[in-house]
Amino acid sequence: MKLSIVIVNYNVKHYLWQCLDSVRRASKGLDVETWVVDNASIDDSIALLRKDFPEVHYIENTENVGFARANNQAIRQATGDLVLLLNPDTFVAEDTLADCIRFFTEHPKAGALGIHMINRDGSFAPESRRGLPTPATSFYKVIGLCNLYPTHPRFGRYYMGHLPENIDGKIEVISGAYMMIRREALKQVKLLDEDYFMYGEDIDLSYRIAQAGWECWYTPSLMLHYKGESTQMTSFRYVQNFYKAMLIFFRKHFARRYWFSWLIIELAVVTMGTLSMCRKWLHRGYHKLRELFFACHSITPVPETLCFLGSEEAWSSLSAICERNGLIAKHVSSLSEADKDATYLTFEVTPEGQPYQTMLRQLITAYQNGHHSAIGTYNPATQILILPNDIFC
Repeated sequence: MKLSIVIVNYNVKHYLWQCLDSVRRASKGLDVETWVVDNASIDDSIALLRKDFPEVHYIENTENVGFARANNQAIRQATGDLVLLLNPDTFVAEDTLADCIRFFTEHPKAGALGIHMINRDGSFAPESRRGLPTPATSFYKVIGLCNLYPTHPRFGRYYMGHLPENIDGKIEVISGAYMMIRREALKQVKLLDEDYFMYGEDIDLSYRIAQAGWECWYTPSLMLHYKGESTQMTSFRYVQNFYKAMLIFFRKHFARRYWFSWLIIELAVVTMGTLSMCRKWLHRGYHKLRELFFACHSITPVPETLCFLGSEEAWSSLSAICERNGLIAKHVSSLSEADKDATYLTFEVTPEGQPYQTMLRQLITAYQNGHHSAIGTYNPATQILILPNDIFC
């Protein structure tokens, strides 16, 4: 087996359905196996997926064991020379897997590989390439120098913004949203550290791979990451897990080297976590108050708008879904006809429809041309409309 793909799922069955559909297309002609580890979802994920993707290997946990442990469960049973850790709230272009497999053949010292991830609006996701969060690199990010000088090789090192987006390059940290690893490197450094429940395990694994003498690389193959649907990034639990992971990483790898500043660093991590939780609490409170204000004054919020690129047959069923759910929808035949301020730019997804690669490139083009739209996809066969934060049917 050349490649084993491992996806950990938790209550995101429709996003995962789309992810598996893109993986199936990208796997054509390749020697690939796919594993889904379900962390005790309550949305009947596996029942839906087994029916439509019988070729996938499933592991059903009776409790949420966390990201690292769930991945390890499948990695131990998988047989691929390469292992891909993939988030369920993503989809890949049709040529992405083949490009990455070829990359490992051409780069025998490559231990792990990340790719060009696209945000929901078509912009480049900076976490596609990251630097190791040393105390200095983390300090520059915390005080804002990383944002002020994103392409500076020192101040912007957290996201390695000095590297071009469209060419291969060596990096230090690969995102766990798409992390392809050589099995030989995994055997040498062992599996993901299960002390991390969620977040940080990709940083830890990237660092251990580099410490073992392998190289971590970035290549500009395409993938979309909705970012957050698999982890509920707006929740306090997310903040708690994220900053806890940063503490685990620092204590494990840097506490001895930076013993003189460990208290300051740990205090900074705790402070940033607290401030982040406060911001999220205020953000959530603002939206609750806004909803209450609209309800008390009988004001209807401005409806979301949707521009659809697809067939007339798909438009017929999609327009009915939009009408039922209060979305203002418009059918367009080309990107140039789409409203730049539309909330969503929505593409038809069918075996006969646009390839995922075409969708991704059109979304990038729309962003570069000034569109302020997030991606949406519609599958007329399942009659499911997938938006970054909502599912409609």
